[in-house]
Amino acid sequence: MKGTVLKKTRNYMIMFLGITLNAFGWTGFLLPHKIVGGGVNGIGIMVNVVTGFPIGLFYLIVNIFLILWAVKSVGAHFGVKSIVGILGFSLMMSVLQPLTTNPILSDAFMSTILGGFIGGFGLGLVFWQGGSTGGTDIIALILSKRFHSSPGKITLYINLMIITSSYLLFRSWEMIIFGIVAMSVSSFSLDQFLEGTKMSAQIFVFSDHYQQIADNITMRMHRGVTVFDGIGWYTKEKRCALMILVTRKEVPEVLTIVKETDQEAFISVASVRSVYGQGFGPLEF
Repeated sequence: MKGTVLKKTRNYMIMFLGITLNAFGWTGFLLPHKIVGGGVNGIGIMVNVVTGFPIGLFYLIVNIFLILWAVKSVGAHFGVKSIVGILGFSLMMSVLQPLTTNPILSDAFMSTILGGFIGGFGLGLVFWQGGSTGGTDIIALILSKRFHSSPGKITLYINLMIITSSYLLFRSWEMIIFGIVAMSVSSFSLDQFLEGTKMSAQIFVFSDHYQQIADNITMRMHRGVTVFDGIGWYTKEKRCALMILVTRKEVPEVLTIVKETDQEAFISVASVRSVYGQGFGPLEF
């Protein structure tokens, strides 16, 4: 029970950090230079210009429908985290915007790059914990599961349509270009972060003490070990090789176990983009 509470607390703390970084990317770098981004807020601005409909109310109504869609597609747990994300993002935007009325960087292009990067990284933290800040983020996460495309790319395509359509109202190609650059950097940052969280390691160990090493890894780390029969072509001697799949943070522990057992062991460590199955993530279609 205590472990579950601590895990949930940690998850929401990471989410809040991501929400804060995302809001800071907007308020600290993009908004002071009036760089138009995408998302539901971008649509809300255009609707407000044409009809006078309040942006806040528009944002709330759209997100209510998106949350209902997300609960149906992903599960109620996603809906709860999304509500927290939407409220948290709105709160941090309200807190940070008055504090950053002047641009942190005077150069608009550098602000575009840095704001997009920080915002994308923060959004990656939120997505990593299964949440969202609402709007097109929800659409991206749902469609990425359905069509097996990255959330960053889907977010980019949606935002491109929103940003370019703003020309019909504002008639500024320069601001559109800045907006596209910001969203591109944000999408890249988001994808790189999410790919990094999925990275694992594949370790091959060649040792005469392979049985003891395999037993120690299984007992101490509760990880599976696969044993292959092989031949060392230089010595022409038969040798067994171990293959171990672990998360990146578990690599030092594997190396320590091998070193404790056989100082002369030959070890190969390679990065693996994704691993699915018991002990790792499920294979989803």
